Amino acid sequence: MLHDTVTTRLSRPRKGWAMKARHTVAGLLAGALLAGTGLVTPADAAGKTITAVMHSGLRVLDPIITTAHISRNHAYMIYDVLVAVDENFTPRPQMADWTVSDDGLAYTFTLRDGLKFHDGAPVTSADAIASLTRWGKRDSGGQLIFDITESLEAKDDKTFVWTLKSPFPALLDTVGKQSALPPFIMPERVASGPADAAITDYVGSGPFVFVEEEYQPGVSVTYRKFEDYVPRDEPASWMAGGKVVNVDEVKWVTMPDAQTAINAIMSGEIDYIEQVQIDLLPILASSEDVTVETRDDLGYQTIGRMNFKHPPFDNKQIRQAAQMALSQADVLGTLIGNPDYYTVCGAIFGCGTPLADESGAETLISGGDVEGAKKLLQEAGYDGTPVVLMQPTDVVSLTAQPVVAAQALRNAGFNVDMQPMDWQTLVTRRASQAKPSEGGWNIFFTNWLVPEINSPLISPMLNGRGDNAWFGWPTDETMEALKAEFIAADTPEKQKEVAVKIQKHTLDNVLYIPLGQYASPQARSNKLTDMLPSPVPVFWNVKKAD
Repeated sequence: MLHDTVTTRLSRPRKGWAMKARHTVAGLLAGALLAGTGLVTPADAAGKTITAVMHSGLRVLDPIITTAHISRNHAYMIYDVLVAVDENFTPRPQMADWTVSDDGLAYTFTLRDGLKFHDGAPVTSADAIASLTRWGKRDSGGQLIFDITESLEAKDDKTFVWTLKSPFPALLDTVGKQSALPPFIMPERVASGPADAAITDYVGSGPFVFVEEEYQPGVSVTYRKFEDYVPRDEPASWMAGGKVVNVDEVKWVTMPDAQTAINAIMSGEIDYIEQVQIDLLPILASSEDVTVETRDDLGYQTIGRMNFKHPPFDNKQIRQAAQMALSQADVLGTLIGNPDYYTVCGAIFGCGTPLADESGAETLISGGDVEGAKKLLQEAGYDGTPVVLMQPTDVVSLTAQPVVAAQALRNAGFNVDMQPMDWQTLVTRRASQAKPSEGGWNIFFTNWLVPEINSPLISPMLNGRGDNAWFGWPTDETMEALKAEFIAADTPEKQKEVAVKIQKHTLDNVLYIPLGQYASPQARSNKLTDMLPSPVPVFWNVKKAD
């Protein structure tokens, strides 16, 4: 029933980009996978391995110190979450059920039976509390919740109470969000470590076990079915429901060359490609053994992020000049090419969402204003300070933005030092607060799923807490006050009014540069069936035919 529902929904025409029917085939993805827990006998899953080419190699294994999607994808393989949103964006119990006091201040969570870590230890309230506390130091929404937390205490091994000083109506939505950053539950001994230091112990309680001895950073990673995982007794829906694994093993392998990956899936050497280069789609269209599809209706927003700590982008006027120089159409046209797969959109919360507004994005969506940028740059007294622009070279969806932006900035009068590197090196380097001349940076580009930036309570770029903010580290008390105003808004209409203020402030202060929305098609072998319609690629529920 769920599969039929998904097929119907994903086959209808898209609003933002009229994608051709053969490319909107089904809707979701994951690449693959996994394997049976208890609902499938060992004979059913014997010897089955899904081999997937993800959008990037995996090097950062701690999903709390980075918002990199590949680290998040890895985390969903080996960790579980307390609360998860389903395909209707409704928070549902995953590891825990809950009750809320009448005054909205006390949330009592009760862990479900059968939860066990990969080392055999039971999951306890202490593990959940330590994990939530560490997450709350890193995540934008988590920081807001802990600002008003009175206490977070265990009643017993399976029950804990989160008590607030004032209501936070979006608590369950924030704790249950699917991305950037989900509060993955780790053993207390792991989660009790510093929030800004990477973990080195990768024991989780999720449906897969990380095979550390086979891990080759940036090259390949192997996950095996966790035989003792007990899925919820309900259908899977996005991150919620029963995570039933139907294969023995999932392998992620890195293939930086897009054509090599295309050849591999057509020859049956691999089973799944997370992101397919748009201009290579016609090759796959000729294969009867491969299905090309997109995962979700809203797609991605591509963005530019500046470093507020160092010149020249510590100057608001210079940030404004850089934003004025850029054109969404130029970026999207080079990145995607086919307009069926992208849409110009100046809304920081994404077009097609309840909070969408494009105030302040006029030059971005009209093609840029190079002459205006030159004038503004001159008025700001720009002295030629080099702009260190990090350029990832190995991710299909991130190679074009730096090249287009570098030329636009040069046209406006910036001195651009574009430095090529692989994406995982960039992910590591962007955490450095060193001067750009000493291994730091000034600007980089990345992509977000629209569902992970469609609210000021979850968007990482709208954190104005300086060193505790997302990479770039802006100090912006006005933004923090606006988010408090959003929390206090008690109707959708009032929330939209505040969201428009946030939109205008973001573009005026250039907290980041929204560069439009696009769809990213995936490819899967027709041997893979029952993939879930989740914006995040997951590897449970999927079956692989012999």
